[in-house]
Amino acid sequence: MPKNEFGAFAKRITLPDLRISPTEGMSLDRLRIEFLAGLTTSLALVPEVVAFAFVLGVNPVNGLYGAVFLCLITAILGGRPGVISGAAGSTAVVLVSLVAKYGIEYLFATVILAGIIQIFVGLMRWGKFIRLVPHPVMLGFVNGLAIIILMAQLEQFHLPGTAHDPGPTQWITGPTLWIMIGLVVLTMGVTHLMPRLTKLVPAPLAAIIVTAALVLIFGLNVPDVGDMAHLKGVLPSFHVPMVPFTFETLKIILPYAVIMAAVGLIESLLTLNLVGEITGQRGGASQDCVAQGTANIFAGAFTGMGGCAMIGQSMINIRSGGRTRIAGVVAALFVLSYILVASQLIELIPLAALVGVMLIVVIETFAWNSFKIMAKAPRMDAAVIVIVTVVTVLTDLATAVVIGVIISALAYAWNNARRIHASTETDESGAKIYKIHGPLFFGSTDGFAELFRVNEDPERVIVDFDDSRVVDQSALQAIESLAEKYQAAGKELQLRHLSPDCHRLLTRAGSLVVESDNDPGYGLAVDYKVRTGS
Repeated sequence: MPKNEFGAFAKRITLPDLRISPTEGMSLDRLRIEFLAGLTTSLALVPEVVAFAFVLGVNPVNGLYGAVFLCLITAILGGRPGVISGAAGSTAVVLVSLVAKYGIEYLFATVILAGIIQIFVGLMRWGKFIRLVPHPVMLGFVNGLAIIILMAQLEQFHLPGTAHDPGPTQWITGPTLWIMIGLVVLTMGVTHLMPRLTKLVPAPLAAIIVTAALVLIFGLNVPDVGDMAHLKGVLPSFHVPMVPFTFETLKIILPYAVIMAAVGLIESLLTLNLVGEITGQRGGASQDCVAQGTANIFAGAFTGMGGCAMIGQSMINIRSGGRTRIAGVVAALFVLSYILVASQLIELIPLAALVGVMLIVVIETFAWNSFKIMAKAPRMDAAVIVIVTVVTVLTDLATAVVIGVIISALAYAWNNARRIHASTETDESGAKIYKIHGPLFFGSTDGFAELFRVNEDPERVIVDFDDSRVVDQSALQAIESLAEKYQAAGKELQLRHLSPDCHRLLTRAGSLVVESDNDPGYGLAVDYKVRTGS
């Protein structure tokens, strides 16, 4: 697949006029844009976080506490400005059974431990391995998350639950349903048309204000944020999880913490890449691992849900013009203000307005050109896009990405395994020369062995690796086996153009290597014990 396909998709939702050049500086107009982007993002955070708190079975205020710390700390320390973190659903579903079985205190302990694991990953600089995720997996990732965001919005069309059962009940019907659908369409229309009228106010924020004002003026009876939950709370305070500090507790929380850390980092780093494609930024993966881990430690220590980067809210922030760390900090502070002083005001916002904004995010996040890509790309790449999308929706992001990477890696190995071949010629002395083409590694060793006709070859044979590359221990073993076959047949074998690494690591065949000035200098991906002989 062409490497720029995903970049082309990302540029489709870029707002070039809101980019910040290195020479622009921080003007008053930029501060205004960042402030309004943070406000808009904070409004979109609230219903998502509340919904995920219900999924986890905890008080929505605990979800908002987590959102405050995650959004604030990752905005300051994160690897890429513009990314918004919060109490995400992908990490919440991992911990549902833990909370149901052991209670909320074990949740806090698990979130802290997951944060420690994430910091360790960052310090080890393992975040760089996210670059191994192929573009088809990235496309499947954004498509799957777009579908998940869409499905989450459908839950807003349920009647509000009761205090004893906050979960969804039955679907909204009748005039209320049609009014809500109309408000959703209105919100989407304002979001789409607003940039053509003015760019002083972010389009999503303007749409929310217009829809909320219409509901309040005409007294329309539609669900609002207050119907989901009451958001009023106090300033979060430091809290040591009330769990036994024993090995048994560690055995309980460690598996959940590892899965949460992995899921959170995968979603965060993929979101980091997506935002980087839009804003033209690079790097910062390992730094973001440390930031996510630090944020989760603080969230758990201050009675908050854990979480990770949220692609929907990150896209709202980017679409609203947020390009610096200021927008994320502003969003976190606004969420905190909703808890402390503005809960009654925020609870009046109709859910239809927020659903409309999120549906715009769905439309702009989904890689519509992936259908065109699948028609032109190799069948395996097209299959990976579909598989990752489906698995993301049906299970979880980490499983989908791992499956996608494994399939892509196996497909790559298979394609390279079929590339190995040889051309033959005879020199003036009558020796037969095998010129090897293509990489020699574990997947191509059988094909390599089939290239030779030991019994039919003359007394002297030369194997030239000038157009090949010996990759791993399996390749070395294949060369050793070939040398043994010619030795058993009583024939002379010479090996040319092998790297110094191969010279050192070959045992029986090492004496057959003919050194020359133009030998390649690459290293082999072999086990350390093989190198040292230990």
